[in-house]
Amino acid sequence: MSGTLYLVATPIGNLSDFSPRAIQTLETADFIAAEDTRVTLKLLNHFEIHKPLVSYYEHNRGLAGEKILERLLAGENCALVTDAGLPAISDPGEDMVKLAAENGIMVCPIPGPCASVTALAASGLPTQRFCFEGFLSVANKSRAAHLASLKGEPRTMIFHEAPHKLLRTLQDMLDAWGDRDLAVCRELTKVHEEILRTTLSGAITHFTETPPKGEFVLVIRGAEPPASRRQRAKTRSCWWKNSVRAV
Repeated sequence: MSGTLYLVATPIGNLSDFSPRAIQTLETADFIAAEDTRVTLKLLNHFEIHKPLVSYYEHNRGLAGEKILERLLAGENCALVTDAGLPAISDPGEDMVKLAAENGIMVCPIPGPCASVTALAASGLPTQRFCFEGFLSVANKSRAAHLASLKGEPRTMIFHEAPHKLLRTLQDMLDAWGDRDLAVCRELTKVHEEILRTTLSGAITHFTETPPKGEFVLVIRGAEPPASRRQRAKTRSCWWKNSVRAV
């Protein structure tokens, strides 16, 4: 009888967000497949979990995925984790899930922290319809095509971005779409968590004066009809700093 592939969501910052069910799943799995075994080992040590670790990440997912599949088919249970958040969402775990499904392996999600939805909920922007766009390509042609395809997108859009690419991304979005409302969410659930509710141009001004640090999620208002844009009052930029106790 085949084993089960568990998708275990890990904390995006605050370790108190790790659920009892997630802890129990890691404790009972036969082995854990991790994006970065060093990062996962810190988590396991904190919760006193002792299980074998194997590496599964972007550049070894082909070979590693086949080896994990062999063990699953032999009856072992695997817990798949990423460095932070839910595996398979903007993550190579997507391929592992596909491989398991194609081979009749049961896939069991263990839900928990997810940076994109956390940012959306706190953004103050419409949440009924949204689309997750992940990271923009660094290749100019692909990047421009991606942004151009979203110019008329009416849903709220969510992007991830690294600090050293943030200003370029904000400027490229402003050039492609014109000014838009957005929430810049930094270091979610961590000690220095901050949420800036402003516009693309306002964010560029802010981060030109204050160099960006930490990991970012951008939540951006979708395209609106011209009449709706004229009726919208100009929003003042403001910082909202949330107090989060480190664990």
